[in-house]
Amino acid sequence: MGLVDDYRTDGAVILRGVITPAEIELLSVGIDAVIDRPSPRAKVASASDDPGFFLEDFTTWREHREFGEFLRSTQLPEIAASLTGSQTIGLYHDHVLVKLAGTRQRTPWHQDQPYYDVEGFQNVSFWIPVDPVLVEDSLELIAGSHLGPWLMPRSFLDQQAQWFPEGSLVEMPNFEKERESHRILQWAMEPGDVIAFHMLTVHGAPGVSSTNSRRVFSLRVLGDDMVYSPRDWVTSPDMSVMFAGQEERVSGQPLRGEWFPQLWPR
Repeated sequence: MGLVDDYRTDGAVILRGVITPAEIELLSVGIDAVIDRPSPRAKVASASDDPGFFLEDFTTWREHREFGEFLRSTQLPEIAASLTGSQTIGLYHDHVLVKLAGTRQRTPWHQDQPYYDVEGFQNVSFWIPVDPVLVEDSLELIAGSHLGPWLMPRSFLDQQAQWFPEGSLVEMPNFEKERESHRILQWAMEPGDVIAFHMLTVHGAPGVSSTNSRRVFSLRVLGDDMVYSPRDWVTSPDMSVMFAGQEERVSGQPLRGEWFPQLWPR
């Protein structure tokens, strides 16, 4: 099968060499700036006794010139249109994920979309490392899980249900104990390679066993059928900063505007 069929069947594909050296440099410089100067939205997702460090930061593309330049140059929005069959692709948000060398904190199995305030099916999350990634340190994805139910989102460190009320969604299966029962996608990666996956694809990531840090820029994009769906709780990331001072968002309408520019067609 081709990439489009694989994406629709498995909910994830590997894209080899789709980021140029110049774009890798832009992302690398931008990520290092985030490490040096995290935004107020940043979170430390590793315990205090972890020998490494796991940093997340969100919606930083307007604060770091390099990320804005990347959004204007990358071919990923066009690829997203092909994968989803969408006529347009808009930005939802960016997400910086950094695990320094030796970080043991695992990113638990989860889906992205239950943390968000959007509904629909035409979407892509791009996972873009700027460092070489050993296969055993790489993102893991449960093939075909995007076609199943929404699963309960929980906070990474203390596993609290901070979003949907307890019991309102199916609990996340124990994929660690059931690994042999699932087809788990995982790839070694070089700078320039990208994993594209659906926001409902269950995924997780190990710590970093190598002497190299794992710096990742993740890009979340929305296709034609993705619409705003307000929540009664703070989403992750907290989107209120992007709505402040703007016209009221209407449930069921596409997210477009200053914080959510159209990326394709340009």
